[in-house]
Amino acid sequence: MNIAENKKQNNISEYIIYMYQTEDLIRVYEFDIELIKQYVIKHFPVSEEEKAEMAEWYLEIMAQMKKEEIHEKGHLSTVQKYVEHLSRMMDDLKTSNEEFKKIYDNAAPYIKESLEIAQGQITDEVQICLNGIYGLLLARMNGREVPQELMPGINSFGDVLSYLSFKYKQKNFLSDN
Repeated sequence: MNIAENKKQNNISEYIIYMYQTEDLIRVYEFDIELIKQYVIKHFPVSEEEKAEMAEWYLEIMAQMKKEEIHEKGHLSTVQKYVEHLSRMMDDLKTSNEEFKKIYDNAAPYIKESLEIAQGQITDEVQICLNGIYGLLLARMNGREVPQELMPGINSFGDVLSYLSFKYKQKNFLSDN
């Protein structure tokens, strides 16, 4: 099972962010599989056969991105379907689950503020949470400091996504036994 499939089964939010990172990586290397092999795949401590499988996986993602014409920005429709699924799940949980309602209520002011900052470019609350966590990841990867005043909001986004991911896994991958 490749990294993405493992994340999809164990933490759907991590999967979505991993795929966003993959899309950005492909863009940085200008859809050049040879560069991805040289600077990314080569460094994985796996067999040559597994490296070949990874290269094939990257080629499949590249083909999807080209087909969907998201060369410069945007996300794969297959990935965004999971965002939509989590959004529907969140809407249900906000009214049916007291534990989630507390988590959501803590995040709601930060979500609202982020939606206002997005000025209509992003209207989905789950997407706002994902973007906040992905932004934190990118900042840390680039060695940038994240202002401390942003951390309570980012942490609350993480709490929302963690709960949604747990419920998603519970619903889709865990048996009733």
